[in-house]
Amino acid sequence: MKLRRLARLTAIGHVALAAGIAAHARLTDRDAGNWPLVTLATGIVGVVGYVRSLRTGS
Repeated sequence: MKLRRLARLTAIGHVALAAGIAAHARLTDRDAGNWPLVTLATGIVGVVGYVRSLRTGS
């Protein structure tokens, strides 16, 4: 039961992070690329990649 709850909360967190990336890209008129999908799969790793891609301009 606890493992199922952890998996559910993790999935909700990943969706929220991916939605945040998509919203940021839309608000700043940038292309989000594949970062929302990467974030759905990896969570915070995708967010870090997205932020780093903003800094390098790619």
